[in-house]
Amino acid sequence: MKDTDRTDQPFALSLHDADNILVALRAVPAGTELPGGVITREAIPAGHKIAQLSVRAGENILKYGQIIGAATADIAAGAHVHVHNLGMGAHKQNYDFGAAAQALPAADSAAEFQGYHRPSGRVGTRNYLGILTSVNCAGSVARFIAEAAAREDLLAAFPNVDGIVPIVHGSGCGMSGTGEGYETLFRTLAGYGHSANFGAILMVGLGCEVMQIPDLIDRKALRDSARFRYMTIQHEGGTRATVDKGLALLRELAAEANKATRAPASAGALVLGMQCGGSDGYSGITANPALGVASDLLVRHGGTSILSETSEIYGAEHLLTRRAVDDPTGRKLIDLIDWWEDYTARNFGEMDNNPSPGNKRGGLTTILEKSLGAVAKGGSAPLAGVFKFAEPIDRKGFVFMDSPGYDPCSVTGQTASGANLIAFTTGRGSVSGYQPVPSIKLASNPDLWRRMETDMDVNCGDILSGVSLEKKGREIFDLLLRVASGEQTKSEAQGFGSVEFVPWQIGAVM
Repeated sequence: MKDTDRTDQPFALSLHDADNILVALRAVPAGTELPGGVITREAIPAGHKIAQLSVRAGENILKYGQIIGAATADIAAGAHVHVHNLGMGAHKQNYDFGAAAQALPAADSAAEFQGYHRPSGRVGTRNYLGILTSVNCAGSVARFIAEAAAREDLLAAFPNVDGIVPIVHGSGCGMSGTGEGYETLFRTLAGYGHSANFGAILMVGLGCEVMQIPDLIDRKALRDSARFRYMTIQHEGGTRATVDKGLALLRELAAEANKATRAPASAGALVLGMQCGGSDGYSGITANPALGVASDLLVRHGGTSILSETSEIYGAEHLLTRRAVDDPTGRKLIDLIDWWEDYTARNFGEMDNNPSPGNKRGGLTTILEKSLGAVAKGGSAPLAGVFKFAEPIDRKGFVFMDSPGYDPCSVTGQTASGANLIAFTTGRGSVSGYQPVPSIKLASNPDLWRRMETDMDVNCGDILSGVSLEKKGREIFDLLLRVASGEQTKSEAQGFGSVEFVPWQIGAVM
Protein backbone atom coordinates (compact mmCIF):
# COMPACT_ATOMS: atom_id res chain seq x y z
CA MET A 1 0.00 0.00 0.00
CA LYS A 2 1.30 3.48 -0.85
CA ASP A 3 1.94 5.94 2.00
CA THR A 4 -0.42 8.41 0.32
CA ASP A 5 -3.21 5.75 0.36
CA ARG A 6 -2.97 4.90 4.06
CA THR A 7 -6.39 4.71 5.66
CA ASP A 8 -5.07 6.07 8.99
CA GLN A 9 -3.83 9.28 7.36
CA PRO A 10 -6.33 12.17 7.30
CA PHE A 11 -7.46 13.39 3.90
CA ALA A 12 -6.81 17.07 4.63
CA LEU A 13 -5.18 19.41 7.12
CA SER A 14 -5.81 22.92 8.40
CA LEU A 15 -2.50 24.75 8.82
CA HIS A 16 -3.72 27.71 10.91
CA ASP A 17 -6.85 28.63 12.87
CA ALA A 18 -7.38 31.68 10.64
CA ASP A 19 -7.24 29.72 7.38
CA ASN A 20 -10.31 29.34 5.17
CA ILE A 21 -8.77 26.50 3.17
CA LEU A 22 -7.59 22.97 3.90
CA VAL A 23 -4.64 21.22 2.24
CA ALA A 24 -5.27 17.77 0.76
CA LEU A 25 -2.74 15.33 2.22
CA ARG A 26 -3.66 12.75 -0.45
CA ALA A 27 -6.02 12.57 -3.37
CA VAL A 28 -9.55 13.25 -2.04
CA PRO A 29 -12.58 11.77 -3.84
CA ALA A 30 -15.71 13.85 -4.36
CA GLY A 31 -18.21 13.50 -1.53
CA THR A 32 -15.56 12.95 1.17
CA GLU A 33 -16.27 14.43 4.61
CA LEU A 34 -13.33 16.45 5.92
CA PRO A 35 -12.46 18.01 9.31
CA GLY A 36 -15.17 20.43 10.38
CA GLY A 37 -17.83 18.53 8.46
CA VAL A 38 -16.92 19.96 5.05
CA ILE A 39 -17.84 17.64 2.16
CA THR A 40 -15.82 17.83 -1.06
CA ARG A 41 -17.82 18.87 -4.10
CA GLU A 42 -15.28 17.40 -6.56
CA ALA A 43 -12.17 15.27 -6.59
CA ILE A 44 -9.18 17.17 -5.16
CA PRO A 45 -5.59 16.25 -6.16
CA ALA A 46 -3.00 15.64 -3.44
CA GLY A 47 -1.33 18.84 -2.23
CA HIS A 48 -4.13 21.09 -3.50
CA LYS A 49 -6.43 23.42 -1.56
CA ILE A 50 -10.04 22.87 -0.53
CA ALA A 51 -12.42 25.62 0.62
CA GLN A 52 -13.10 25.12 4.31
CA LEU A 53 -16.09 27.49 4.15
CA SER A 54 -17.86 29.52 1.50
CA VAL A 55 -15.92 32.51 0.15
CA ARG A 56 -17.31 35.41 -1.89
CA ALA A 57 -15.55 36.82 -4.94
CA GLY A 58 -13.01 39.43 -3.81
CA GLU A 59 -12.51 37.94 -0.35
CA ASN A 60 -8.99 36.97 0.72
CA ILE A 61 -7.90 33.35 0.83
CA LEU A 62 -5.69 32.54 3.84
CA LYS A 63 -3.11 29.79 4.23
CA TYR A 64 -0.55 29.64 7.09
CA GLY A 65 -2.70 32.44 8.57
CA GLN A 66 -1.50 34.72 5.75
CA ILE A 67 -3.07 36.11 2.58
CA ILE A 68 -2.23 34.04 -0.51
CA GLY A 69 -4.61 35.90 -2.85
CA ALA A 70 -8.27 36.74 -3.38
CA ALA A 71 -11.16 34.72 -4.74
CA THR A 72 -11.89 35.61 -8.39
CA ALA A 73 -15.34 33.98 -8.14
CA ASP A 74 -17.69 32.78 -5.43
CA ILE A 75 -16.27 29.57 -3.93
CA ALA A 76 -18.51 27.06 -2.12
CA ALA A 77 -17.31 25.13 0.91
CA GLY A 78 -15.72 21.86 -0.20
CA ALA A 79 -14.72 23.19 -3.64
CA HIS A 80 -11.29 22.99 -5.21
CA VAL A 81 -9.38 26.28 -4.76
CA HIS A 82 -6.84 26.87 -7.51
CA VAL A 83 -6.03 28.93 -10.61
CA HIS A 84 -9.66 28.93 -11.83
CA ASN A 85 -10.95 30.81 -8.79
CA LEU A 86 -7.93 32.32 -6.97
CA GLY A 87 -5.82 35.30 -8.06
CA MET A 88 -3.23 37.64 -6.54
CA GLY A 89 -5.36 40.38 -5.03
CA ALA A 90 -4.02 43.09 -2.71
CA HIS A 91 -1.22 42.03 -0.40
CA LYS A 92 0.30 45.13 1.22
CA GLN A 93 1.88 44.12 4.52
CA ASN A 94 3.13 45.79 7.69
CA TYR A 95 6.92 45.44 7.65
CA ASP A 96 7.26 46.25 11.39
CA PHE A 97 11.08 46.18 11.23
CA GLY A 98 12.70 44.09 13.95
CA ALA A 99 9.53 43.47 15.95
CA ALA A 100 10.04 39.68 16.00
CA ALA A 101 13.84 39.56 16.09
CA GLN A 102 14.81 37.27 18.94
CA ALA A 103 18.26 35.75 19.30
CA LEU A 104 18.39 31.98 19.41
CA PRO A 105 20.08 30.29 22.36
CA ALA A 106 23.54 28.88 21.77
CA ALA A 107 23.67 25.13 21.13
CA ASP A 108 23.96 22.94 24.21
CA SER A 109 26.97 21.09 22.84
CA ALA A 110 29.58 21.57 20.12
CA ALA A 111 29.19 20.05 16.65
CA GLU A 112 32.08 19.41 14.27
CA PHE A 113 32.85 18.24 10.75
CA GLN A 114 36.03 17.25 8.95
CA GLY A 115 36.96 20.03 6.56
CA TYR A 116 39.79 21.65 4.59
CA HIS A 117 41.23 24.64 6.43
CA ARG A 118 42.29 27.39 4.00
CA PRO A 119 44.81 30.22 4.53
CA SER A 120 41.90 32.67 4.34
CA GLY A 121 40.40 31.18 7.50
CA ARG A 122 37.53 29.60 5.59
CA VAL A 123 36.92 25.86 5.69
CA GLY A 124 36.10 23.84 2.60
CA THR A 125 33.85 20.80 2.43
CA ARG A 126 35.48 19.65 -0.83
CA ASN A 127 38.98 20.00 -2.36
CA TYR A 128 38.61 20.55 -6.11
CA LEU A 129 40.81 22.09 -8.75
CA GLY A 130 38.89 24.77 -10.64
CA ILE A 131 39.37 25.96 -14.22
CA LEU A 132 37.63 29.32 -14.11
CA THR A 133 36.86 31.24 -17.31
CA SER A 134 36.56 35.00 -17.69
CA VAL A 135 34.45 34.75 -20.85
CA ASN A 136 32.37 32.28 -22.85
CA CYS A 137 35.02 32.34 -25.61
CA ALA A 138 37.38 30.44 -23.27
CA GLY A 139 34.83 27.81 -22.25
CA SER A 140 35.70 25.12 -24.77
CA VAL A 141 39.42 25.44 -24.09
CA ALA A 142 38.80 25.12 -20.35
CA ARG A 143 36.94 21.88 -21.02
CA PHE A 144 39.67 20.70 -23.39
CA ILE A 145 42.17 21.14 -20.54
CA ALA A 146 39.97 19.18 -18.12
CA GLU A 147 39.43 16.41 -20.69
CA ALA A 148 43.16 16.19 -21.40
CA ALA A 149 43.85 15.93 -17.66
CA ALA A 150 41.32 13.10 -17.41
CA ARG A 151 42.89 11.21 -20.34
CA GLU A 152 46.31 11.46 -18.67
CA ASP A 153 44.84 10.51 -15.28
CA LEU A 154 46.59 13.58 -13.91
CA LEU A 155 45.00 13.31 -10.46
CA ALA A 156 46.17 9.74 -9.85
CA ALA A 157 49.24 11.14 -8.09
CA PHE A 158 47.16 13.54 -5.98
CA PRO A 159 44.73 11.51 -3.87
CA ASN A 160 43.58 14.44 -1.74
CA VAL A 161 42.15 16.29 -4.75
CA ASP A 162 38.46 15.54 -5.39
CA GLY A 163 38.41 16.38 -9.08
CA ILE A 164 38.79 19.05 -11.75
CA VAL A 165 35.86 21.41 -12.33
CA PRO A 166 35.75 23.61 -15.45
CA ILE A 167 33.62 26.68 -14.67
CA VAL A 168 32.26 27.97 -17.98
CA HIS A 169 29.46 30.41 -18.71
CA GLY A 170 27.78 32.49 -21.42
CA SER A 171 28.96 35.97 -20.56
CA GLY A 172 32.12 38.06 -20.03
CA CYS A 173 31.89 40.08 -23.26
CA GLY A 174 29.23 41.80 -25.36
CA MET A 175 28.47 43.85 -22.25
CA SER A 176 29.27 47.22 -20.74
CA GLY A 177 32.58 47.44 -18.90
CA THR A 178 30.95 49.38 -16.07
CA GLY A 179 27.71 49.29 -14.14
CA GLU A 180 25.50 46.76 -12.43
CA GLY A 181 25.87 43.89 -14.88
CA TYR A 182 29.65 44.11 -14.99
CA GLU A 183 30.00 44.39 -11.21
CA THR A 184 27.69 41.41 -10.67
CA LEU A 185 29.76 39.18 -12.94
CA PHE A 186 32.97 40.52 -11.39
CA ARG A 187 31.77 39.58 -7.90
CA THR A 188 30.69 36.15 -9.13
CA LEU A 189 34.03 35.26 -10.71
CA ALA A 190 35.96 36.65 -7.76
CA GLY A 191 33.76 34.69 -5.36
CA TYR A 192 34.39 31.41 -7.14
CA GLY A 193 38.09 32.20 -7.19
CA HIS A 194 38.00 32.44 -3.40
CA SER A 195 35.69 29.47 -2.78
CA ALA A 196 36.90 27.37 0.13
CA ASN A 197 35.89 24.27 -1.84
CA PHE A 198 38.62 24.89 -4.42
CA GLY A 199 42.10 23.81 -3.39
CA ALA A 200 43.51 25.78 -6.33
CA ILE A 201 42.32 27.73 -9.39
CA LEU A 202 43.51 28.06 -12.98
CA MET A 203 41.85 30.97 -14.78
CA VAL A 204 41.61 31.02 -18.56
CA GLY A 205 40.58 33.96 -20.73
CA LEU A 206 40.58 34.70 -24.43
CA GLY A 207 42.46 37.99 -24.12
CA CYS A 208 40.30 40.65 -25.78
CA GLU A 209 37.11 40.29 -23.68
CA VAL A 210 35.42 42.99 -21.58
CA MET A 211 35.99 41.02 -18.33
CA GLN A 212 39.77 41.30 -18.26
CA ILE A 213 41.73 38.95 -15.99
CA PRO A 214 44.24 41.73 -15.10
CA ASP A 215 41.33 43.79 -13.74
CA LEU A 216 40.35 40.92 -11.43
CA ILE A 217 43.94 40.70 -10.24
CA ASP A 218 44.62 44.45 -9.95
CA ARG A 219 41.50 44.90 -7.81
CA LYS A 220 42.80 42.11 -5.56
CA ALA A 221 39.84 39.91 -6.39
CA LEU A 222 42.15 37.00 -7.22
CA ARG A 223 45.60 36.90 -5.68
CA ASP A 224 47.27 33.85 -4.20
CA SER A 225 50.57 32.90 -5.78
CA ALA A 226 50.42 29.33 -4.49
CA ARG A 227 46.81 28.53 -5.36
CA PHE A 228 46.13 30.68 -8.43
CA ARG A 229 47.44 30.75 -12.00
CA TYR A 230 46.07 32.47 -15.10
CA MET A 231 46.61 32.70 -18.84
CA THR A 232 44.90 33.86 -22.05
CA ILE A 233 44.50 31.89 -25.25
CA GLN A 234 45.67 34.76 -27.44
CA HIS A 235 48.85 35.32 -25.41
CA GLU A 236 49.73 31.61 -25.31
CA GLY A 237 49.43 31.23 -29.09
CA GLY A 238 46.13 29.43 -29.59
CA THR A 239 44.20 26.40 -28.43
CA ARG A 240 46.85 23.67 -28.54
CA ALA A 241 49.48 25.76 -26.78
CA THR A 242 46.97 26.84 -24.13
CA VAL A 243 45.89 23.26 -23.44
CA ASP A 244 49.52 22.14 -23.11
CA LYS A 245 50.38 24.96 -20.75
CA GLY A 246 47.13 24.42 -18.86
CA LEU A 247 48.06 20.81 -18.15
CA ALA A 248 51.47 21.86 -16.84
CA LEU A 249 49.89 24.49 -14.58
CA LEU A 250 47.27 22.03 -13.34
CA ARG A 251 50.02 19.67 -12.21
CA GLU A 252 51.60 22.48 -10.18
CA LEU A 253 48.26 23.47 -8.70
CA ALA A 254 47.32 19.85 -7.95
CA ALA A 255 50.54 19.41 -6.00
CA GLU A 256 49.61 22.46 -3.92
CA ALA A 257 45.99 21.41 -3.41
CA ASN A 258 47.07 17.88 -2.49
CA LYS A 259 48.78 19.25 0.62
CA ALA A 260 45.36 19.89 2.14
CA THR A 261 43.85 17.20 4.34
CA ARG A 262 40.63 17.07 6.32
CA ALA A 263 40.82 18.19 9.93
CA PRO A 264 38.21 18.90 12.63
CA ALA A 265 36.30 22.15 12.21
CA SER A 266 33.47 23.72 14.14
CA ALA A 267 30.01 23.60 12.59
CA GLY A 268 30.30 27.38 12.81
CA ALA A 269 32.50 27.25 9.70
CA LEU A 270 29.61 25.98 7.58
CA VAL A 271 27.93 28.42 5.19
CA LEU A 272 24.70 26.83 3.98
CA GLY A 273 22.93 28.01 0.83
CA MET A 274 19.22 27.14 1.01
CA GLN A 275 17.16 26.63 -2.16
CA CYS A 276 13.77 25.30 -3.21
CA GLY A 277 12.89 24.27 -6.74
CA GLY A 278 10.10 22.33 -8.34
CA SER A 279 7.98 23.09 -5.25
CA ASP A 280 4.54 21.67 -4.57
CA GLY A 281 1.70 22.08 -2.10
CA TYR A 282 3.63 20.08 0.49
CA SER A 283 6.90 22.03 0.32
CA GLY A 284 5.77 24.71 2.76
CA ILE A 285 4.47 22.06 5.18
CA THR A 286 7.28 19.49 5.20
CA ALA A 287 10.68 20.04 3.55
CA ASN A 288 10.92 23.82 3.85
CA PRO A 289 10.07 24.16 7.55
CA ALA A 290 12.20 21.09 8.33
CA LEU A 291 15.13 22.80 6.62
CA GLY A 292 14.23 25.87 8.67
CA VAL A 293 14.77 23.81 11.83
CA ALA A 294 18.17 22.69 10.51
CA SER A 295 19.02 26.30 9.63
CA ASP A 296 18.25 27.38 13.19
CA LEU A 297 20.42 24.56 14.55
CA LEU A 298 23.29 25.71 12.35
CA VAL A 299 22.89 29.31 13.50
CA ARG A 300 22.84 28.13 17.13
CA HIS A 301 26.21 26.44 16.46
CA GLY A 302 27.66 29.68 15.13
CA GLY A 303 27.22 28.93 11.43
CA THR A 304 25.68 30.85 8.55
CA SER A 305 22.61 30.07 6.45
CA ILE A 306 21.68 31.97 3.29
CA LEU A 307 18.13 32.41 2.02
CA SER A 308 17.81 33.78 -1.53
CA GLU A 309 15.45 33.95 -4.52
CA THR A 310 14.07 37.47 -4.02
CA SER A 311 11.30 36.97 -6.56
CA GLU A 312 10.15 33.98 -4.49
CA ILE A 313 9.85 35.74 -1.15
CA TYR A 314 7.59 38.35 -2.76
CA GLY A 315 4.49 38.77 -0.61
CA ALA A 316 6.19 37.14 2.38
CA GLU A 317 8.99 39.68 2.86
CA HIS A 318 7.19 41.08 5.93
CA LEU A 319 7.93 37.83 7.77
CA LEU A 320 11.64 38.55 7.27
CA THR A 321 11.63 42.31 7.96
CA ARG A 322 10.00 41.62 11.32
CA ARG A 323 13.03 39.44 12.15
CA ALA A 324 15.62 41.99 10.98
CA VAL A 325 18.25 42.82 13.59
CA ASP A 326 17.76 46.54 12.90
CA ASP A 327 15.85 48.97 10.69
CA PRO A 328 18.61 49.39 8.06
CA THR A 329 18.74 45.62 7.51
CA GLY A 330 14.98 45.39 7.09
CA ARG A 331 14.88 48.40 4.76
CA LYS A 332 17.66 46.89 2.67
CA LEU A 333 15.39 43.92 1.97
CA ILE A 334 12.51 46.18 0.96
CA ASP A 335 14.84 48.12 -1.33
CA LEU A 336 15.48 44.81 -3.11
CA ILE A 337 11.74 44.18 -3.46
CA ASP A 338 11.30 47.69 -4.93
CA TRP A 339 14.18 47.03 -7.36
CA TRP A 340 12.60 43.76 -8.47
CA GLU A 341 9.21 45.38 -9.08
CA ASP A 342 10.92 47.95 -11.31
CA TYR A 343 13.17 45.31 -12.95
CA THR A 344 10.26 43.10 -13.95
CA ALA A 345 8.12 46.03 -15.11
CA ARG A 346 10.79 47.51 -17.41
CA ASN A 347 11.39 44.07 -18.90
CA PHE A 348 7.64 43.59 -19.53
CA GLY A 349 7.31 40.94 -16.84
CA GLU A 350 5.50 40.70 -13.52
CA MET A 351 6.31 39.43 -10.07
CA ASP A 352 3.51 36.86 -10.27
CA ASN A 353 5.26 34.98 -13.10
CA ASN A 354 5.55 32.16 -10.57
CA PRO A 355 4.42 29.51 -9.71
CA SER A 356 5.61 27.55 -12.73
CA PRO A 357 3.36 25.04 -14.52
CA GLY A 358 4.91 22.23 -12.47
CA ASN A 359 4.35 24.15 -9.22
CA LYS A 360 0.70 24.61 -10.17
CA ARG A 361 0.26 20.92 -10.90
CA GLY A 362 1.64 20.33 -7.42
CA GLY A 363 -1.01 22.58 -5.85
CA LEU A 364 0.56 26.07 -5.67
CA THR A 365 -1.51 28.89 -7.16
CA THR A 366 0.00 32.35 -6.57
CA ILE A 367 3.48 33.68 -5.87
CA LEU A 368 2.19 34.75 -2.45
CA GLU A 369 1.43 31.15 -1.56
CA LYS A 370 4.74 29.91 -2.94
CA SER A 371 6.68 32.65 -1.12
CA LEU A 372 5.11 31.92 2.25
CA GLY A 373 6.23 28.31 1.93
CA ALA A 374 9.68 29.28 0.65
CA VAL A 375 10.38 31.64 3.55
CA ALA A 376 9.91 28.72 5.95
CA LYS A 377 13.41 27.54 4.95
CA GLY A 378 14.77 30.45 6.99
CA GLY A 379 13.57 29.09 10.33
CA SER A 380 13.11 31.62 13.12
CA ALA A 381 16.59 33.15 13.62
CA PRO A 382 17.00 36.93 13.37
CA LEU A 383 17.82 38.29 9.92
CA ALA A 384 21.44 39.34 10.46
CA GLY A 385 22.21 40.81 7.02
CA VAL A 386 21.07 41.43 3.45
CA PHE A 387 23.58 41.09 0.61
CA LYS A 388 23.83 41.65 -3.13
CA PHE A 389 24.12 38.70 -5.50
CA ALA A 390 27.59 37.12 -5.04
CA GLU A 391 28.59 39.68 -2.42
CA PRO A 392 30.90 38.15 0.22
CA ILE A 393 28.98 37.18 3.38
CA ASP A 394 30.85 38.89 6.21
CA ARG A 395 28.82 37.82 9.23
CA LYS A 396 27.44 34.76 10.97
CA GLY A 397 23.81 33.85 11.40
CA PHE A 398 20.80 33.82 9.09
CA VAL A 399 21.18 36.17 6.11
CA PHE A 400 19.55 36.96 2.78
CA MET A 401 21.29 37.23 -0.60
CA ASP A 402 19.51 38.82 -3.56
CA SER A 403 18.99 36.53 -6.55
CA PRO A 404 16.48 35.43 -9.18
CA GLY A 405 14.30 32.44 -8.43
CA TYR A 406 16.04 30.47 -11.20
CA ASP A 407 17.80 27.81 -9.14
CA PRO A 408 21.15 27.40 -10.96
CA CYS A 409 21.61 31.17 -11.02
CA SER A 410 20.65 31.57 -7.36
CA VAL A 411 23.00 28.78 -6.21
CA THR A 412 25.79 30.32 -8.32
CA GLY A 413 25.37 33.54 -6.34
CA GLN A 414 25.30 31.74 -3.00
CA THR A 415 28.47 29.83 -3.86
CA ALA A 416 30.20 33.05 -4.91
CA SER A 417 29.07 34.61 -1.62
CA GLY A 418 30.82 31.85 0.31
CA ALA A 419 28.45 28.88 0.60
CA ASN A 420 30.34 25.61 1.10
CA LEU A 421 27.18 23.47 1.30
CA ILE A 422 23.75 23.57 -0.40
CA ALA A 423 20.42 22.20 0.85
CA PHE A 424 17.75 22.03 -1.85
CA THR A 425 14.09 21.21 -1.19
CA THR A 426 11.86 19.96 -4.00
CA GLY A 427 8.34 18.62 -4.43
CA ARG A 428 8.30 17.89 -8.14
CA GLY A 429 11.85 16.55 -8.39
CA SER A 430 14.95 18.60 -9.12
CA VAL A 431 18.05 16.62 -10.16
CA SER A 432 20.75 19.30 -10.49
CA GLY A 433 24.06 19.50 -8.60
CA TYR A 434 26.45 22.36 -8.05
CA GLN A 435 30.18 21.69 -8.13
CA PRO A 436 32.29 22.63 -6.26
CA VAL A 437 29.61 22.65 -3.54
CA PRO A 438 27.75 19.46 -2.55
CA SER A 439 23.96 19.72 -2.78
CA ILE A 440 21.61 17.79 -0.50
CA LYS A 441 18.14 17.14 -1.96
CA LEU A 442 15.11 17.11 0.35
CA ALA A 443 11.92 15.50 -1.00
CA SER A 444 8.71 17.14 0.21
CA ASN A 445 6.39 14.15 -0.25
CA PRO A 446 6.55 10.35 -0.09
CA ASP A 447 5.51 9.83 -3.70
CA LEU A 448 8.50 11.84 -4.96
CA TRP A 449 10.78 9.92 -2.61
CA ARG A 450 9.53 6.61 -4.02
CA ARG A 451 9.79 7.66 -7.67
CA MET A 452 13.14 9.46 -7.49
CA GLU A 453 14.95 8.00 -4.49
CA THR A 454 18.16 7.75 -6.53
CA ASP A 455 18.19 11.56 -6.70
CA MET A 456 16.83 12.45 -3.25
CA ASP A 457 18.91 12.45 -0.05
CA VAL A 458 16.18 12.96 2.58
CA ASN A 459 12.51 11.97 2.66
CA CYS A 460 10.60 14.81 4.34
CA GLY A 461 7.31 13.28 3.24
CA ASP A 462 7.15 11.22 6.43
CA ILE A 463 6.28 14.45 8.25
CA LEU A 464 2.81 13.93 6.76
CA SER A 465 2.70 10.60 8.65
CA GLY A 466 3.60 12.12 12.01
CA VAL A 467 7.38 12.62 12.12
CA SER A 468 7.98 15.94 13.87
CA LEU A 469 9.63 18.90 12.17
CA GLU A 470 12.15 18.99 15.00
CA LYS A 471 13.19 15.37 14.45
CA LYS A 472 13.43 15.85 10.68
CA GLY A 473 15.39 19.08 11.13
CA ARG A 474 17.90 17.28 13.35
CA GLU A 475 18.18 14.51 10.72
CA ILE A 476 18.97 17.14 8.07
CA PHE A 477 21.50 18.89 10.31
CA ASP A 478 23.30 15.62 11.04
CA LEU A 479 23.43 14.89 7.29
CA LEU A 480 24.86 18.35 6.65
CA LEU A 481 27.76 17.51 8.99
CA ARG A 482 28.35 14.14 7.32
CA VAL A 483 28.29 15.58 3.81
CA ALA A 484 30.56 18.44 4.89
CA SER A 485 32.96 15.74 6.12
CA GLY A 486 33.03 14.00 2.73
CA GLU A 487 29.94 11.80 2.43
CA GLN A 488 28.71 11.95 -1.18
CA THR A 489 25.28 13.32 -2.01
CA LYS A 490 23.09 11.61 -4.61
CA SER A 491 23.79 14.36 -7.17
CA GLU A 492 27.55 14.08 -6.62
CA ALA A 493 27.47 10.31 -7.03
CA GLN A 494 25.79 10.76 -10.42
CA GLY A 495 28.28 13.37 -11.61
CA PHE A 496 26.10 16.49 -11.59
CA GLY A 497 27.60 19.96 -11.41
CA SER A 498 29.43 20.65 -14.66
CA VAL A 499 26.79 22.86 -16.32
CA GLU A 500 25.09 24.60 -13.40
CA PHE A 501 27.37 27.65 -13.15
CA VAL A 502 24.93 30.37 -14.27
CA PRO A 503 25.96 33.96 -13.44
CA TRP A 504 23.11 36.46 -13.28
CA GLN A 505 23.27 38.39 -16.55
CA ILE A 506 21.90 41.89 -15.93
CA GLY A 507 21.79 44.54 -18.64
CA ALA A 508 22.04 44.71 -22.40
CA VAL A 509 23.93 42.13 -24.44
CA MET A 510 25.76 44.22 -27.03
